Amino acid sequence: MVEHTQPAGSGAIDVRRAASPGQFVSYAGSDIARGEALLRAGTIIGSREIGMLAACGIAEVIVARKPRVAVISTGDELVQPGQPLAPAAIYDTNGAIVAAAIDENGGEASFLGAVADDEAKLESAMRRALTDADMLVLSGGTSKGAGDLSHRIIGRLGKPGIIAHGVALKPGKPLCLAVCDGKPVVILPGFPTSAMFTFHDMIVPVLRRMAGLPPRSDAKVSATVPVRIASELGRTEFVMVSLVDGKGGLIAYPSGKGSGAITSFAQADGFLRIDALADQMPAGTEAEVTLFTPHVRVPDLVIIGSHCTGLDLVTAPLARAGLAVRSIAVGSLGGLAAARRGECDLAPIHLFDDKSGTYNTPYLVQGLELVPGWRRMQGIVFRNGDGRFEGLGAKEAVAAALADPACIMVNRNQGAGTRILIDRLLGGARPEGYWNQPRSHNAVAAAVAQHRADWGMTIAPVAHASGLGFIPLAEEHYDFALVTVRKQRPAVQAFIDALGSDEARTALERAGFRPA
Repeated sequence: MVEHTQPAGSGAIDVRRAASPGQFVSYAGSDIARGEALLRAGTIIGSREIGMLAACGIAEVIVARKPRVAVISTGDELVQPGQPLAPAAIYDTNGAIVAAAIDENGGEASFLGAVADDEAKLESAMRRALTDADMLVLSGGTSKGAGDLSHRIIGRLGKPGIIAHGVALKPGKPLCLAVCDGKPVVILPGFPTSAMFTFHDMIVPVLRRMAGLPPRSDAKVSATVPVRIASELGRTEFVMVSLVDGKGGLIAYPSGKGSGAITSFAQADGFLRIDALADQMPAGTEAEVTLFTPHVRVPDLVIIGSHCTGLDLVTAPLARAGLAVRSIAVGSLGGLAAARRGECDLAPIHLFDDKSGTYNTPYLVQGLELVPGWRRMQGIVFRNGDGRFEGLGAKEAVAAALADPACIMVNRNQGAGTRILIDRLLGGARPEGYWNQPRSHNAVAAAVAQHRADWGMTIAPVAHASGLGFIPLAEEHYDFALVTVRKQRPAVQAFIDALGSDEARTALERAGFRPA
């Protein structure tokens, strides 16, 4: 090396470090010899592979072309993101998520937009798509409704046509698979989670093979299911789960949001599979969870229990500080059970004890301690101008609702503190809508605002934000059952500090809560 030498007069060099024969000499064939395999078929060409090719003087190689995949959404109700949302319309999530998933798995997606439920227009769009694309993927229009047209058109587009229509999966039963003159055509179910499970389970293997890619390698972990999951006999069921740390390892909480909930994919860590011959997965089952990403980051802070919009205001500073916070809404009683099992750090609760006339403290057991949270007003929510409720107190309003068979309620999920208040007011009555049991205050307000129900129970800030009438019932204590052995964890201390901060208290007061 020249930096280890120094000129030493005329025609001489001083070598300042010892040199051995052959040192710093690259011999022909010492790296890659003639006749050796440089890259094998199926190798993904990235920066390292390009460097190897360049080192051998190879300017071009034959590669598998990315399959061109046309994507079409179907339905009169679809509006593209960024456009105004008309009444009874929904945003087209399938188009965006399917196109992105195609790109992630070696394809080249071309989203052609949403086509209304018009047979002539849809057939024309499908024919144009198959002219240029190697594969066509649609979503929606594959069930048995009058507006479900996609599968009816397939037979006119080429032979052999439909290969399978309907699969024993949940979600995903209406999946339709076809081949039209040598080109795969897939009609995914319209519900987002149904569409994505069937896409990843059945379409991705075909797409990756067309792209010359190896099969997808899914990371899997073992976790315990803490609650019983009911299932439908005869169909393999996929259940999305969120992972948290428990005493004996990972715990998998099912999301339970249904096949129309796109947020489940963003909030879940993976999914588990229930066999078609099983009608349930019992609580305590050790299950294999397939991860959505190669690695799962167990959250720094786990909050399981009652839902409240104020919780986001308190945890926002933690997220900004880089802490991963997971909040799972299972109701006050479900949160207490999770805390007793050591599956969370904090359990938000708002449970009134009739005997003592106090909130929350009587429900604590050894190993749990109370962290005061905030006060919030629970009450009856209704649409302004509804004469059945205007000017009445909470008990009188419920009596008026029960006297009118056409007055539909919206309930809350079992185990929620709000549900306990509702059942106490109803006194054993089961009016129309009683079994409609959403899991959040926002969902209750939305049901009333959208005329799917006439009344329900929620908290004042949610009612006011939705522009609804509100009849106060009781100011309840929304507190936290803290697992004592987890108290010194940095994330728990950060939460307690945030809860008592001026920033959080101001934000809570601004939102309509009263800090404890």
